[in-house]
Amino acid sequence: MAKVTVSEWDPAEIIETKEDVIAFLEGALKENDPEFLLKTIGHIARSKGMARLARELNLNRKGLYKAFSERGNPSFLTVVKVLNNLGFRLKVEQVPA
Repeated sequence: MAKVTVSEWDPAEIIETKEDVIAFLEGALKENDPEFLLKTIGHIARSKGMARLARELNLNRKGLYKAFSERGNPSFLTVVKVLNNLGFRLKVEQVPA
């Protein structure tokens, strides 16, 4: 039997355009899982450059990485700042009954 090599897949490596970002965010929102959404925002942030993002938001780079890590818990303010910096904002809509 031939050996199979498996490597970690990093979604941040394929997020390139605004359309990619929108697709990832919409997919994450459809899951209705806040942790998954935060993880997705972290992938998007990494795809755009965490160091640049931290600098532009006047945040600590390590702190930003930690906030969006597996065990991270970014504040709502941090999430909004990151999304705004990437050219997006949150929108509220009513859930169908």
